[in-house]
Amino acid sequence: MKLNALDLVILTAYLLSMLFIGWFLRKKARENKENYLLGGKSLPWYLLGLSDASDMFDISGTMWMVTLCFVYGMKSIWIPWLWPVFNQVILMMFLSKWLRRSNATTGAEWLATRFGTEGKSIKASHNIVVVFALLSCLGFLTYGFIGLGKFTEIFIPWNIVQPYLPFTVAPQYVAHFYGIVFTLFAMFYSILGGMHSIVLGDLIKYIIMTIACISIAVIAMHHLHGKTLNVPNGWYSPLFDWKLNLDWKNIIPAVEEKIQDDGFSLFGLFFMMMLFKGVFASLAGPAPNYDMQKILSTRSPKEASKMSGFVSIILLPIRYSMIIGLTVLALLHFNTLNLQSTGGTDFEKILPETINRFLPHGILGLVLTGLLGSFMGTFAGTLNAAQAYIVNDIYLKYINPGASNKKIISLNYLAGILVVTIGIILGFFARNVNTVLQWIVGALYGGYIAANILKWYWWRFNANGFFWGMISGIIAALIFPYLFSGLPLYNWPLLFLISLAGSIIGTYTAPPTNKDVLIKFYATVKPWGFWKPIHNEVLLANPSFNGNKRFGLDMFNTVIGIIAQLCLTIMPMYWVLGLQKPFIINAAVLAIIIWILYKTWWKKLEN
Repeated sequence: MKLNALDLVILTAYLLSMLFIGWFLRKKARENKENYLLGGKSLPWYLLGLSDASDMFDISGTMWMVTLCFVYGMKSIWIPWLWPVFNQVILMMFLSKWLRRSNATTGAEWLATRFGTEGKSIKASHNIVVVFALLSCLGFLTYGFIGLGKFTEIFIPWNIVQPYLPFTVAPQYVAHFYGIVFTLFAMFYSILGGMHSIVLGDLIKYIIMTIACISIAVIAMHHLHGKTLNVPNGWYSPLFDWKLNLDWKNIIPAVEEKIQDDGFSLFGLFFMMMLFKGVFASLAGPAPNYDMQKILSTRSPKEASKMSGFVSIILLPIRYSMIIGLTVLALLHFNTLNLQSTGGTDFEKILPETINRFLPHGILGLVLTGLLGSFMGTFAGTLNAAQAYIVNDIYLKYINPGASNKKIISLNYLAGILVVTIGIILGFFARNVNTVLQWIVGALYGGYIAANILKWYWWRFNANGFFWGMISGIIAALIFPYLFSGLPLYNWPLLFLISLAGSIIGTYTAPPTNKDVLIKFYATVKPWGFWKPIHNEVLLANPSFNGNKRFGLDMFNTVIGIIAQLCLTIMPMYWVLGLQKPFIINAAVLAIIIWILYKTWWKKLEN
């Protein structure tokens, strides 16, 4: 075991501080439902943005990104568009403020502002969002659980822990045991302190991670000084052709097998599918998870936009300093790393193996603490979202609408324990990080997108269309893995068409949404899109009303915002690799875009 007393002290101090935060803030969280789930909508945008960024800085995602960077080099900056990461830009430009104007507590509650509150179709649409939200949250909890266990197993060998325990654990379940232990820490402070403790915990974690990431980057630059990386031609370039054209055969043959398994060889096709899906996914708005809860927790629509923009700025440069740093260390010392597993070479072990071998004591403790904290923060944020749906959209809506504050908080505790238990059980059945990730972003979200695009941009779309669009997409997403092999992303267009057909057929087999509901929604949210009949109705009641004429400006800001996001991603990579000219060019492009967005976005923000 590489950890020494100093590393263990840092880790233990962090875990104890998280328990203290949860206990200390429990009274504030218990004041009312809004305080518990949304921090009383009193937290400043920069703290919520920092918390949201920290939630995205998870162990499993970082392990995956280090693997991508090792295998695909600079071209790896495109692959996170699977999420898609540029959805933060679209949220920043217009969708966050539209969402926040609803003043809802959850995504399911938001539907009442769009479709109304009465009718079988409205009830069905509400229920299907709750089902999707819980499936999504459980998927992310499982994804994090797997990554955490694999990560911890390398640092704390089981043969050292076993003698102190009154039971034995089979080798294949050691990672799951570690996952359970740290999951319980996250569950404690999240369930007790609610959103306030989550945000404060994320602030502490972000400070730790910033120190750790910069330290890793500096260590990697020191190791790289005077040496060159043994990588194939094209590894240093973010540009790509129809085929990937990275030849690892004579360098590390196992990487060639990894590329084939990933299904990214035809990189041009993969990129087009990813972009096609990503644009629609972003226009649909945030999925009902921790990201949406942070937006709904902001003080105002203007602050919601600022928060979403802040996420990329504080997340990407810091995170990619660590990613490229660990990649450089792994490439320089690949032959000394133990990446073997029962299934062959496991490239997801690059991150923990590299950290374990090349970081000095103290820095190792900070990195380990920061990454464990990243898991706990992501886990806590996702758990908070799941609790919100169970309590707000099931218990209070259908079971006990008049529940006392004490009952509501008690049920939040119970819901949290239930969700964690199910997430852990699912973690025992998932194969690896990439399997769960591909199912979430390539399959499940394929069933979400069509209905959630139409709800923003088309006035005629109704609750019946929403329900049938969602249910057809979710059912297809659940059965497609058994019908089709290969990368789930390539099945996404068919999923999307099934969901779109369900949405349109469902819409036209039911009357339009109540006109008064649509008028109130349009006048409050002010979306652009196909709203002309409702726009005319609003003008009849209020001739001075000004509709949203920002479509062109929003699209322009979105395009240059995505370019800026790419610059934020690749600049730390150029910095660590010592590529000065590309670094300066990217910095200049970024500076110009920041100046333009200050004029076209920041100065024009409104509530």
